[in-house]
Amino acid sequence: MRIGPEEFPHLDPASTYTKTSEPTTDYNCIGWAVGDSENWWWPGPFNLGYWPTTVKREEKLEAFAQAFSTLGYERCTDSKLEPGFEKIALYGEPSPLGRWKPKHAARQLPNGEWTSKMGSFEDITHTTLEALYDASYGIAVHYFKRPKS
Repeated sequence: MRIGPEEFPHLDPASTYTKTSEPTTDYNCIGWAVGDSENWWWPGPFNLGYWPTTVKREEKLEAFAQAFSTLGYERCTDSKLEPGFEKIALYGEPSPLGRWKPKHAARQLPNGEWTSKMGSFEDITHTTLEALYDASYGIAVHYFKRPKS
């Protein structure tokens, strides 16, 4: 995956995002969203990648919701900035039978902007969730929050 207008047509380096780290394969977007920059979170087969042991390894929204709940996150209705809470947006794309397949996660920053890890590439700060809407990540489909510690 590259980070450019062909892949992310709503992501404009002049106005909608800032690179905040160098590329790394130490962690991915899910790990970054939950504050873990040491593990690649994904419910892949054969126990590859980190996944909470109490959550079934499935690429389904419910499995991601359960994984986030192990860290104190609960579902919420929107992405609006709420003082005293940390928020995550889970992106997905439609799959057969009307289900959504998880594709990406972003974490809200205290100023209301978002931060994302772009696969094995860099971390970025983006002004809106829509900046990452594309064929690779889909759209933000669920939101989660937990009290700030």
